[in-house]
Amino acid sequence: MDVDVWGPAPPADRENMSHRVSGRRDEWRPPRRAPDQTAASAPTPRWSVLGVIGAAQLMVVLDITIVNIALPSAQDELGFDVASRQWVITAYSLAFGSLLLLGGRLSDRVGVRRTLIIGLLGFAAASAVGGAAGGFAMLIAARAGQGVFAAILAPAALSTLNITFTEPEDRARAFAVFSAIAASGAVVGLLLGGAVTEWLSWRWCLYINLALALPAAVGAFFIVRATPRPRRAGLDWPGAVSASGGLFCLVYGLSTAEADGWTAPLTVVLLTASAVLIVAFVVIETRVQAPLLPLQIVADRNRGGAYLTIALTFCAMFAAFLFLTYFMQRDLMYSPLATGVAFLPMAAGIGLAAALANTVLMRRVGPRPIIPTGMVVAAAGMAWLGRLAVDATYTRDILGPIILLGIGMGMAFSPAVATATSGVATEDAGVASAMVNTSQQIGGTVGTAALSTIFATVLNRYIHHHQPPTPAVAATGAIHGYTVAFHIASVLFLVGAILTGIILRSGRLINNEPIRI
Repeated sequence: MDVDVWGPAPPADRENMSHRVSGRRDEWRPPRRAPDQTAASAPTPRWSVLGVIGAAQLMVVLDITIVNIALPSAQDELGFDVASRQWVITAYSLAFGSLLLLGGRLSDRVGVRRTLIIGLLGFAAASAVGGAAGGFAMLIAARAGQGVFAAILAPAALSTLNITFTEPEDRARAFAVFSAIAASGAVVGLLLGGAVTEWLSWRWCLYINLALALPAAVGAFFIVRATPRPRRAGLDWPGAVSASGGLFCLVYGLSTAEADGWTAPLTVVLLTASAVLIVAFVVIETRVQAPLLPLQIVADRNRGGAYLTIALTFCAMFAAFLFLTYFMQRDLMYSPLATGVAFLPMAAGIGLAAALANTVLMRRVGPRPIIPTGMVVAAAGMAWLGRLAVDATYTRDILGPIILLGIGMGMAFSPAVATATSGVATEDAGVASAMVNTSQQIGGTVGTAALSTIFATVLNRYIHHHQPPTPAVAATGAIHGYTVAFHIASVLFLVGAILTGIILRSGRLINNEPIRI
């Protein structure tokens, strides 16, 4: 692949420049003039662009949790049964998780600004349909539509961030803000969902997206710079079908495992089909000329370690949200709104740690010392939560652990996002960004399914060994199940700390600025 850059490069930087594209040393070639030098050099209001990106990312992450709290009200009004309720969540996650890689590559082919606007407007339209739903089928279709446009929007937002902020200092600040939104948006979703459901209606949990998406789309049209028209290349349809099919079967299989168990026939069939399709996808990507996911993107040690960090962080984080929400509402008798407020210290910890990690620590030591340290801190927070008891209180037993957990996740997640997108060629920025979101989605789905199954197994065994099954026994068994899940999540963080300590390269990132193609 020929590598061209915007403007001449000093001789000392030539080796690093070619290395950042594919992990191999390509011969450096003199630069050539960009197709539209005047447009490319036009000043961009970068911090306004960050506002647009932040709104887009917040909207995508909000919808993972904001609807959860509204489900009982929606169920009462629309009249669907308990067995159907999970599809309000699953429809979104299936479409979102399975189409992310395709959405990322479309961003590379069509252009990030155009894809960003399409994603924002489409998400707003799907949200409006969902808010106006008169029946269950209409609501499910709208949620699936949200997932489709989220798969287009999320990679485009991160790609826009990656190609807009290239100066190291500004890039560090921007990625700190973005990472804080991405990691704490689920907390905001719980808070906002509780407030909107309690004060307005469950429908406003969907309508609220219009207040974010429409201004962001207008802002994207006027202030996000159009990048030079990308090279025309055919889309890797065999790779797209196998990747989307494999991710669909994986997400659906994990959702089925959560509801029906890991040995249920449908679960086994789906997870087996997922493994076959993903293996086929890898084989296809090694043979096509223009792959959907160039394998050197994930083969790079820093990016591979970053994707692993993101997956494990969300795997454990969703366990904290799920089980702490149950504990606070069922044992502490908190309202949905009070539960959302109770999670705010975690969001504050994530934001502060993300800012410190990206703006100060990353510039001095690079990702390798920071990410494993963050995961160890998060593991300590999870282990502390594992000491919950029947007489636990929020101030004494939850506040400290979730602050510690937030600090650890901010230290791990924010540098991971910056590392995962650093040094990626502009033509691959969309699919590299899609891998960040895929790691989040798959990690969260795996964590929810696996830890929910473990919780149910532990609870049933506890009740079986403590007869008769009185309400007090059930309550104590549930807390025992929570603590086991928290301890396992703690172990996941520790395993992640060890693996990332081995995989990530030492030293600062060689080149924070993506090479322009």
